[in-house]
Amino acid sequence: MAEKVLKRIDWLLVFFILPIILAGLSTMKSFTAGDPGSFFGKQVLWVLVSLLVFFVFSFIDFRFLKRADVLLFVFISACLLLVFLFVLGSVSHGAKSWFSLGSVSFQPSDLIKLVLVLILAKYFSRRHVEIRNIKHIFISGFYALVPFLLVLLQPDFGSAMILFFIWFGMVLVSGISKKHILLVFLCATLIFTIAWFYIFAPYQKSRIVNFVNPLADIHGTGYNAFQSTIAVGSGQVLGKGLGFGTQSRLKFLPSYQTDFVLAAYAEEWGFIGSLLILALYGLVIWRILYNASLGATNFEMLFGMGIAIFFMSHIVINIGMNLGLLPVTGIPLPFMSYGGSHLLVEFMGLGILMSMRRYARIAHRDDLKHEFFGI
Repeated sequence: MAEKVLKRIDWLLVFFILPIILAGLSTMKSFTAGDPGSFFGKQVLWVLVSLLVFFVFSFIDFRFLKRADVLLFVFISACLLLVFLFVLGSVSHGAKSWFSLGSVSFQPSDLIKLVLVLILAKYFSRRHVEIRNIKHIFISGFYALVPFLLVLLQPDFGSAMILFFIWFGMVLVSGISKKHILLVFLCATLIFTIAWFYIFAPYQKSRIVNFVNPLADIHGTGYNAFQSTIAVGSGQVLGKGLGFGTQSRLKFLPSYQTDFVLAAYAEEWGFIGSLLILALYGLVIWRILYNASLGATNFEMLFGMGIAIFFMSHIVINIGMNLGLLPVTGIPLPFMSYGGSHLLVEFMGLGILMSMRRYARIAHRDDLKHEFFGI
């Protein structure tokens, strides 16, 4: 029994994730010590629940997700949840993105990201031979466009961008030609232009304009990015020490437990501590891609690469907005930011990936061991 457990779980991946979780928890704890209703206490509970989901999913045989009818049902159900938000959703920070059930809230846009990875993995796995046919770009784009528009209309610009990057990334790894890549960029430019004039809310336009010149309005749209860069820079090389981050402690840095948790962490742990977190994220992505390479079929391999794209999109965008390099979009940093919805979905995706290890190609696994480790 113990041997089966070891085979189904990539313990090295878990080992790399745990310090990232602890870094986020320590940042929350340092500014809410003694508060029984603090973000720290709630996040500990979410971490435990998410880890439980991860291990449970690891033991479920998810090969039924290869069935087109099952995935289509899941996709339509997830899209309907987004539609119901416009009627039953709760407004938070100007966006109708949450279902609230008492003290518990859930954000369906997190779930649709995982569902999109699944349905694109299924679509491209069945058409890998003829993927150079340009029609598959537009058909797959339709699968992404439906949730993209539903999320954008909430409006949740950040999550909509993640959906776009998941689709675009999976199109790239599916084997698209360079000519078609150019066409995709042209289509994206057209969509952005239309969205700018007819879809984006004024505050979203302000964030994008502020991206070009972050210091143009530091008391308005640029305030969050400005305070974040101050926090990151004030950490210098070794940081101010745990609990001594003045930007967070004095409430200059907004949302230090969610969007700007990295800035709060960098102020306390400095450049060295930030490099450590970046290295851990790099190792997490490596393990995800390694597990993807062991996939029994193209579906498993594409799903693993889609999960890697999912995480990389969140990491790059969140770090970019913490450094003032990208507009503030409300994207959480995986495993570090406060919140249950994104954490649950992250571990659900990894749990499904671990489940796929049970029928990984053994011969392929041995070849990889020899290539990377000389075994």
